[in-house]
Formats: sequence, C-alpha cells, structure tokens
Amino acid sequence: MAIRVTEAKKGMVIRYEGDLFQIEKYEHVTPGNWRAINHIYMRNLKTGKKKELRMNSGDSLDLVFVDTRPAQYVYRDANGHVFMDNQTYEQFHLDDEILGDTLKYVPEGSNADIVYVDETPLTVQLPTTVVLEVIECEEAVKGDTVSNIQKMAKVETGLELKVPSHIKVGEKIKIQTDSGEFSGRAND
Repeated sequence: MAIRVTEAKKGMVIRYEGDLFQIEKYEHVTPGNWRAINHIYMRNLKTGKKKELRMNSGDSLDLVFVDTRPAQYVYRDANGHVFMDNQTYEQFHLDDEILGDTLKYVPEGSNADIVYVDETPLTVQLPTTVVLEVIECEEAVKGDTVSNIQKMAKVETGLELKVPSHIKVGEKIKIQTDSGEFSGRAND
C-alpha cells in the first residue's frame, strides 16, 4: 500500500528497491523559501545497514503490513539472540546486525514485541519508554542534589546514560528508547 512521505512514522516497515526497511527517524525540513524536504533514516531488516533518503512531499512510500507478537528474550548465543514465541513456544534467532542497539533496552528474560512479515520474525519493536534497573553509578556528593548536575549510570542491559545525581544503585528508571535519555523514576 502506498502512503505519502509526510505520513511516515518511526517504526514503520517499507519496501524500498526490493528490500524491507524499518524507519528509524523522520524529519520534515522547510529551509526558508525553498520547498519542503523529507529526510527518512531507515535500516535494512536483512543486512542491518542504514540508509538515508531525501524525498519531496509529493513522493510516496510502499508500506508493508506487519504483524507483531509477544516473545520472550531468552539468551544470547554464538548464532545471535534467542527469542521464544509466547503462544507457540517456538524458539528463533535474530542477528546482531539486524537488531543494532535495540537490545540495550530489552533485558534477558523480559518480553518484547517481535515484528513479523509473512510469518518471518524480523526485528524487535520497542515501546517509547522502558523501565530498567540501575546497577552502577557514582554516589551523590552532598550539595549536588540541589542543582541539575548529572552523572553516568549503567543499567542492567549494559546501556550507559546520564542521570540526575539523586539516582542510586538499585532504583528503576524510565528511559526513552528513541534517544536513550533518562525520562524519570519508575513508579512501582
């Protein structure tokens, strides 16, 4: 199904030059008196390679309908990352090249939405925010908690990010998956 470029959104799967791509970022730019330009940043779902497109607002994209199903991220082995379908209990592998940085937001043993095209699992669809536990960070210095000073922290998946100085080891925090930035404390 063809859609206009201006209807593109992050996470959509499109067919471009015969391959399937997932849109990672979309920007609509209007430089002064010139015509609008649409930048689409996407990732090939077979090779994992990234590509950038510059298109006019009147151009169209070939949208691919996908199915998403929950699966559990079980473990990592030599062939990639092993997931188990929550309905059929079948296990399948997804490669590092295809997943990219996605698994920085999915801890082992947790559930994730898997994108399927024609019954073939392709990639993980992330929510806008995830909740992860802080496993490493510096101690706050007395007096720094009043100002907006940030420090580096490491969460259970290995992702490192800047957090406010009042965050401690063992706390659960919300992280934005599109930018990898701290979003707030998790409400348990």
